Amino acid sequence: MSSKKSRFSPFMKQCFVTAAVGINIIGHGCVLGYPAILLPQLKEKDSSFTLSVAASSWITSILGIIQLVGSFVSPPIMERYGRKIAHFAVIMPTLLSWFIITLAFNFEMLFAARLLQGLSIGMMSPLRSVLIGEYTSPKNRGAFLTTVSLTQSFGIFLVHLIGSFLSWQMTAVICVIFPFISLVMTIYSPESPSWLVTKGRHEDCRKVFHWLRGDDENAELEEMIHARVLFERARISEKFEHKTNRLQDMWSTIQKKEFYKPIILMMHAHVLINFSGGTTMSAYSTVIVASVLGPEADAYFWMIFLDAQRFVFNTIAVFAINRFKRRTMMFSTGALSVFSQLALAGYLYFKQHDSLPYDSLWIPILLINLKILAVAVGTLPLPNVIGGEVFPLEYRSIGGTISLASFSGTLFLVLKTFTGLVESIGMSGVYLVYGGIIAYCMVVIWLLLPETKGKTLQQIEDEFRGKPLAPEEIEARKSLQEDPVVAYKRKMSVKSASSIHIE
Repeated sequence: MSSKKSRFSPFMKQCFVTAAVGINIIGHGCVLGYPAILLPQLKEKDSSFTLSVAASSWITSILGIIQLVGSFVSPPIMERYGRKIAHFAVIMPTLLSWFIITLAFNFEMLFAARLLQGLSIGMMSPLRSVLIGEYTSPKNRGAFLTTVSLTQSFGIFLVHLIGSFLSWQMTAVICVIFPFISLVMTIYSPESPSWLVTKGRHEDCRKVFHWLRGDDENAELEEMIHARVLFERARISEKFEHKTNRLQDMWSTIQKKEFYKPIILMMHAHVLINFSGGTTMSAYSTVIVASVLGPEADAYFWMIFLDAQRFVFNTIAVFAINRFKRRTMMFSTGALSVFSQLALAGYLYFKQHDSLPYDSLWIPILLINLKILAVAVGTLPLPNVIGGEVFPLEYRSIGGTISLASFSGTLFLVLKTFTGLVESIGMSGVYLVYGGIIAYCMVVIWLLLPETKGKTLQQIEDEFRGKPLAPEEIEARKSLQEDPVVAYKRKMSVKSASSIHIE
């Protein structure tokens, strides 16, 4: 990389490296939405093979479990070999998986491909925000990070659109284009300057930093290099200092309100994400639309329409979240989600028993639209925003890990049990159960969630603790914040814990 003048501005270069990440995430959106077009086609009479209900649920749900495994695979790779190599490692399983799907002639081949896809999505979870965060300028970083949700929603929409006109094999052939383009763009992307500085490659770090950011942010560059030098010196001396009882420290930490309250809050928030409808709508769109609107409705048309609507609502959410208070948005969209689920349950139950005083297609369409509105604007993006605010810096790494585990677990649970629940209690029963679970989660969130908008992390931590820090603790923290070594450690911890879960 050269610091010579280029015809491309630093902003355009940041767009390029972010696009390499975003196009890969479009491919992951295709992975999430693919079962909605795969499973109905395998039920057709001329299908080369068929799947049982149990096999179909495994094809859809295995992503949840293997995603958790993948999330622990990429951090060691990105720390040891660099962000660029880690991104290559994320892309390769997806590339291979789509080729396997195009050649698949039984359940085992599809299952192997889905394992690879789940591994790739899991590996990308901790990497994507780190890549975007380290490549981009602070003034553009927030806007670039919002592309994660938009690109994934677009991928879901696109695979549903393509799969409505083409076979599941041809759809897989088109889907492989996205990881391939991302691979080519990653080859021409630089290594992260933050990783280069951790390896002592200061000159390479300066070249890449200037290529990405220009010459206007040199203060951040030199501060990063200086802090790393001090950190390396301090790390040697730390080996001979403070030997504490780790078990005792762990028990003391678990008992702190500012530690366990955010974790309980985020575990329920992730249950809310997966049961509010976005997860099942991505994977089982045609099944849901046919059950709610009736067999006479064009399931593929409504699937695409709802995907497009969701994409628009995701875009609106970016502006709404920045304008309104967190609690206001959470509970208004949460209440709308509960209402739409219970209203759908009631509508389907009474329709099944021919007890509706009035019936028209616009009623279920309106209720589904309300559900998608609640998901796209509130119950899906808000937990991810709140998750970045409620964990104190010193617990953010472990808090992020537990959050990711709870998300992956509930993702698997929802996708694995959906078809079985529909068969046993019907779609009305499913909506009734989901509505009850969402209502329970909203009660817990109501009790635990403080208003976080416009507050510092310290103020939020004080609310969870129930009291502000003592004067001597404040002074201690001030002295820590002035220490560049501690500041560097915390900065790296925040980056490594960053992840966004969007389905």
